[in-house]
Amino acid sequence: MPVRVAPGRWPLLGHTPALLRRRVHFTAGLREHGDVVKLSMGPLQTYFLTNPELVHRVMVSDGSSFGTGIMFRKFRPYAGNGLALSDGPFHRRQRKLMLPAFGRQNLRRYAELWVRATTALVESWRPGEVRQIDADMQALAMTNVGETLFGTELGEEAINEARRSIPLVIQLGMYRVLSPGFVEKLPLPFNRRFDQATARMKSVVHGLLEGRDPDVDHGDLLSTLLLAEDAETGERMTREQVHDEVMTVLTAGTETTALILAWTCHELGRDPAVAERVRAEVDQVLGGRPVTFDDVAALVYTGQVVSEVLRMYALWLLMRRTEQEVDLGPVRLRPGDEVMFSPLALHTDPRYWDHPDVFDPDRWSTDRVKTLPPGVFLPFGDGSRQCIGHLFARAEVVIGVATIFARWSLEPTGPVRVRYTTIAYPRGMPMTVRPRDQ
Repeated sequence: MPVRVAPGRWPLLGHTPALLRRRVHFTAGLREHGDVVKLSMGPLQTYFLTNPELVHRVMVSDGSSFGTGIMFRKFRPYAGNGLALSDGPFHRRQRKLMLPAFGRQNLRRYAELWVRATTALVESWRPGEVRQIDADMQALAMTNVGETLFGTELGEEAINEARRSIPLVIQLGMYRVLSPGFVEKLPLPFNRRFDQATARMKSVVHGLLEGRDPDVDHGDLLSTLLLAEDAETGERMTREQVHDEVMTVLTAGTETTALILAWTCHELGRDPAVAERVRAEVDQVLGGRPVTFDDVAALVYTGQVVSEVLRMYALWLLMRRTEQEVDLGPVRLRPGDEVMFSPLALHTDPRYWDHPDVFDPDRWSTDRVKTLPPGVFLPFGDGSRQCIGHLFARAEVVIGVATIFARWSLEPTGPVRVRYTTIAYPRGMPMTVRPRDQ
């Protein structure tokens, strides 16, 4: 059966205008055209997957046949050859070197920092004031990753630069991903802004690394990276590679976590009954004491809330590049072929999710979730390229939610508009802070 070409193709530009203009609605509608649909971005032809079992093959079963894809390569000027962008034996080596930094023992220590930072934030709030929760959560995530990564607060200048530049790099980088290849070489304003934001962030990271003795263990994540040795060769990462990994962790550890925290606050504010169940569980498990990493597993309902946020506010697009010939559904892929899929479209596909547009944490307590096909829920990817910090991120969010809602209620002051780049960004999220018992 031939593979259909997606509707909306323009001469020369292909499906780039549809992807940029309609984004989520366009990719969600592709399921109507088959398990595999042809898309083009200028002269680059790609295959868009709408079947979760095929996505699972790309991510897990046949994962060794696929590399990072053009989407990640477009961000190389920003994050170099960091873990999210590297491939092959080098990627496997780097992942092995970095895994200890995200082990449970370290997570327990990081959790103490997260609780302290979140407590300081909520103690600064005043009853009845309106807070921009998305900005608060971004500042909190910056503080958390700064103390976790560098053993100290990033400093106001570094935090402000990261808050300004990281979202800009992600947004403008996606224009590069979805546009024909020649576009990034043109002297266009968004190319200049991407390069300038990249240069500013590189300067921030260089400043943070400057003067750090690689042989001294400061008890932070950066020390773990600097001291990590290859078990076979005894080699450590080069300074350049540590820089690339810090850029990767700093970006992923702030943007993703901040957005998950913000959207969780938003959904709990919209549904007081769910928020009250979270508070009741927090009271029962913690009994008034601060949350710890070991409490995360016991906060079952709170975890379900986070899972539902991860389902509804997932990554919009991911891409992979075929490294060797492989059959995928009706298509024989050749080396160099690009495949695309949308975790968000899979997370909201009515073929697999009842009432997918409804925020329902209880769906995660049912047996139906256990019958979902592989590949239909990918909040942090899957397989050998699953986000190395997925336990880090989930624990940080659960701890943040438990700390915030043990003390406060949050009320939305109006509708929140959404802008999609790689993930849903709120265009402001004003919420009124109320003591929890009011």
